[in-house]
Order: sequence, then structure tokens, then C-alpha cells
Amino acid sequence: MSRVKVCGLTNAGNAKMVAEAGADFAGFIFYPLSKRFVGESPDADLFMNIPAHVKKVGVFVNEKKEKIIEIVRKYQLHLVQLHGTETADFCGDLRLNGILVMKAFGIGEEFNFDRLMDYKGTCDFFLFDTQTTLYGGSGLKFRWEKLEEYKLNIPFFLGGGIGPLDAQKVRRINHPGFFAADINSRFETAPGLKDINSVKSFIHHFKHI
Repeated sequence: MSRVKVCGLTNAGNAKMVAEAGADFAGFIFYPLSKRFVGESPDADLFMNIPAHVKKVGVFVNEKKEKIIEIVRKYQLHLVQLHGTETADFCGDLRLNGILVMKAFGIGEEFNFDRLMDYKGTCDFFLFDTQTTLYGGSGLKFRWEKLEEYKLNIPFFLGGGIGPLDAQKVRRINHPGFFAADINSRFETAPGLKDINSVKSFIHHFKHI
């Protein structure tokens, strides 16, 4: 099954339409320096309008464990995505609190997948994004052939500059660990607002054609 995560949602109505367009995961960014930050006290409708079959993902960058747990419970999130320098022990502590964990890594030509060994048993998923000075949302791709070096059995989401015309290219990724495509900035009319037609078209071509 081909799965799609749409990340960086900030508007309740827009998020609901994204979910109805066929997204499997909806991502909400709880990092204050992001252009897609949901805010200190986001409206509960942003999360409650999402249908039950769409998994809600909270994105955090070097946040305190206690605050992550509080937000997960408050907004009934299904999964946390850690986009900073969080350690394997930190990920493991969250899992001990019954939280599914996805750890993000920026991938460049020099990236060594051996560094992920420490995270075995502490993460449910990885996210492979493009290595930049930012914490995601760069709109840039890394060289996807690099994925051939990944040998662990932890499934991964693929992010980093996937655009509206990339559905067929992403479909051709033949890796047993490839779990979901993660789309964000290249599907926007403004930061945090997705172009529903672009999202719907990508999902259709990625899943069905």
C-alpha cells in the first residue's frame, strides 16, 4: 500500500480537506521557529476535524519530553516526529510512555546510515529528509539512490522536496523499508496552507496510477 503524509498543516478547514483528499497521515508542527508552527495554543478544531483513519503526527524539535507527552495527550496525536538532535534514549523514553516515535535525519552525500544503529528498538519509523541548516521544510531533494545504503528493518518515510509532479518517480523507489511519502512545502499556496488540487492529484497518481 502506498501511503502519504501531508505535513505542516495550520488551518482546520484546509487540514480537513487534505484528509478528505486521501492523506494517511496529517502533520502538525509544534516548533515555534517554523513558518508552519501551529501556535502556542492551537484551536482544537485543527486536530478534531481529522477523520479517525488519518493518523495525526506532531512534529517537535529538541522539545522537552514532558511537553511532548502533554501535547500528545491533549490533541490525541498518534505519532511524534522528532526533527532535532534527540538521542536514542530520548526516543526510547517516549516509547515507554506508549508513544509511537519517528526520528528524522537529514541525508546528504556523506551521511552514514550506521549512525542509526543506536536507534534500533527506540524508534518505530525513521524520516529521511534533505540535509540543510534548517529543520525540514527546505523544498530540496537529496539523491534518492542514497537510500540503497539503508539496511535496517525499521520502516521509513521519505521527505525532502517531493513536488506535485513527482508521484511516479516516488512510486519507482524499490526499497523494502519505504513506508510513506512525506509532502509539505511544494504543495502550498502559503506556509501552512496546502493547494488541495495539487495534493489530491499527487495522492491519486501515487496510489492508483
